Amino acid sequence: MKKTDPIAVLFILAVTALFIHPYTYSVYSEWYAAAPALLSFLKFAVLATFGEMLVARLQKGRYLPQQFGLLPKAVVWGVLGVAIWLAFGIFSRGVTATLFPRLIRPDFGMRLLNAFAISFFMNIIFAPVMMLTHHLSDMYIERNKGRFPLRSFRMQPLLEGINWQKMWGFVFRKTIPLFWIPAHTVTFLLPEEVRVLFAVLLSVVLGLLLTVDVLRK
Repeated sequence: MKKTDPIAVLFILAVTALFIHPYTYSVYSEWYAAAPALLSFLKFAVLATFGEMLVARLQKGRYLPQQFGLLPKAVVWGVLGVAIWLAFGIFSRGVTATLFPRLIRPDFGMRLLNAFAISFFMNIIFAPVMMLTHHLSDMYIERNKGRFPLRSFRMQPLLEGINWQKMWGFVFRKTIPLFWIPAHTVTFLLPEEVRVLFAVLLSVVLGLLLTVDVLRK
């Protein structure tokens, strides 16, 4: 165990307590209602980046390995968090209005069907673009040794460097139907103010599961 491990545990417990305690949860709900985009940015910037740090701890033995690119990764995750918040709103309202326009007080079966439909269309339309964008940004940060210089950003070299066998054969073909569609079906059964938070946790969980699987092999 490293000296920083207890700090990570305390951080996880603090975040958990924040959303379990009724008072702090009510404060969070008020803030989310006032500024959902900002809260989505902050949640992904902090929690998803922390998830990558956990993965780095498992894979490389350090939370912040050399040239990790903490700030660029946090900013990228924050921007993706806002995009995910927008996608949640667009697809949840659009799919419901298109396929279930008279869904007012549905039973659980109809709510489940609606949640599955939202998750399905979001994950086959939006998720591949989001995943590809995240992968390209990670590649760029890695190639620039932990930095994200905007002036020298070029898309073509990054696209040429993608391992499409892994991206298509594993990320798109396996994680989307086997993990993300079922997981986001659960997401869209939850109250709106916790959906983006749950999405962050899902990203962290998937990263940790894949890391554990790799380490076992």
